[in-house]
Amino acid sequence: MQKVIVIGSPGAGKSTFSRQLRNITNLPLYYLDMIWHKSDQTNISREEFDIKLERILQEDQWIIDGNYLRTLEMRLKKCDTVFLLDMPLSDCLLGAKSRIGKAREDLPWIENEFDEEFKQWIIDFPKTQLPQIYQLLKEYQTHKNIIIFKSRDEIERYLTKYF
Repeated sequence: MQKVIVIGSPGAGKSTFSRQLRNITNLPLYYLDMIWHKSDQTNISREEFDIKLERILQEDQWIIDGNYLRTLEMRLKKCDTVFLLDMPLSDCLLGAKSRIGKAREDLPWIENEFDEEFKQWIIDFPKTQLPQIYQLLKEYQTHKNIIIFKSRDEIERYLTKYF
């Protein structure tokens, strides 16, 4: 495990898991949200994002945290391991809500409210994003180590068993 991507719905626990994995493996961790978002809550251009992502993908080791479905296949081609956190919707909503008002290393600002548009995006994620993610994972399943977690207990058991 040298090149890892961690994907799943917002609030699923991707960043928490990614940090745990980083602390255990000492692999460098990159958050796609920190690349895409500026501290003033605007974004860089897609072109600039792709260039920065490509630089990371050229490195020998990494953990990349984030969905960004548009670039998922680019990351799948380069990674050796995929962790999909396919958590229940209620867990994702609770996870996203619980981080309101907290400083985080994976986002360049502090969220002050549970934005309704973001909440709706989480609610829609199982219908709009997850089928495409599973389809891409199916295409790469013979070449990649793919681990899918359906609960936080599964994550803890994995970390305890393998690390």
